[in-house]
Amino acid sequence: MSPTPSQRLSASRLFSLTALACMALPALAEDQTFYYGGIGVGQSRSHLNEPRLIDHELGGAATATEVNRHERDTAYKVMLGYQFMPWLGVEGGYFVLGKPYFTAPTTAPGTLKGEVRMRGLNLDLVGTLPLVGQLSALGRIGGQYAKSSGRFTGTGAVVPLDPSPREHQFNYKYGAGLQYAFSPAMLLRAEWEHYRVSSTIGGHDRVNVLGLSLVFPFGRAQAATPMAAAPLYTEPPAAAAPYVPPPTPAAAVVAAPARQRVSFTAESLFGFDQTALSADGKAALDKFVAELQTTEYSVIEVEGHTDRLGSTAYNQRLSEQRAEAVKAYLVASGKVDAAKVSASGKGEGSPVTPADQCTSRRETKALIACLRADRRVEIEVDGTR
Repeated sequence: MSPTPSQRLSASRLFSLTALACMALPALAEDQTFYYGGIGVGQSRSHLNEPRLIDHELGGAATATEVNRHERDTAYKVMLGYQFMPWLGVEGGYFVLGKPYFTAPTTAPGTLKGEVRMRGLNLDLVGTLPLVGQLSALGRIGGQYAKSSGRFTGTGAVVPLDPSPREHQFNYKYGAGLQYAFSPAMLLRAEWEHYRVSSTIGGHDRVNVLGLSLVFPFGRAQAATPMAAAPLYTEPPAAAAPYVPPPTPAAAVVAAPARQRVSFTAESLFGFDQTALSADGKAALDKFVAELQTTEYSVIEVEGHTDRLGSTAYNQRLSEQRAEAVKAYLVASGKVDAAKVSASGKGEGSPVTPADQCTSRRETKALIACLRADRRVEIEVDGTR
């Protein structure tokens, strides 16, 4: 069955939307937006309306005595996407849903065998919600333009009336699953997806797919090096003075404890929009703890800071979670006294970027890079060597 003009228009709109998304969405970019590609494989289970297909092919000349269904097959997909917000992206792809088939002995006598191949293009909105560490929940909803191609053969007295029916149509799809970030350059997804596909003789069939996908971000920002900081601890130089013998031994002079602050960029400690420390972040904190061992300290204060992008409530929560993550790692090392460490989130309230810089109101990549210094974790130590 040939596609109608309205169906062809729907397909052209799908491709137009994909092109517009790739060109226009970078203007909405947040921190570490990126393109990505991926491949997936899984098992499909198709729900065909076999009685209706059999009646259509036999035309009333015979009836089926039984129907042997084979609903499961292997499904494949490839995708390209753009993550334009930390929690939302757009994704287009090509999918193959397999070839479910059935055999039906009839009263003719003989047997009718039919199979339906389903494949097409999709465009989805894909949302993610961080759960624990590098694990996130995943949800998607979108549209797909699929082609259903039937192939019917008969044995004995069975002769199909329409051996090769076809149908093209625009329908919806949706799904849900989990995503795990092995690194900034590789993600693993486990998903369930539901497709509403047009039948080859009118009406609709349903296909469910359980699958695994590997996703590869392109040019995604890697963990950065911590910002340069002043030396952890300094001692004021002693002023030269003439020697005057005291009448009694001089009392020892104890220098007042010095407070020194070390600042790390958020990107050097955490992955993209994450509150779990990255491998590079742990290495940076291990170095900090090693330097701390030659110091007598009474207080260590950990502060999380964000830039002004995003909502105030979200930034406050993110800064608190990152500060607590750094505190927990310092204590877990076994070399820092938990009673001497505190953690707090300052949100977006203490920027270090000069007021006359980063004045744009549009959240462009240039603005995000300009505000990089505001996204940080600061550790202040009260002590002396």
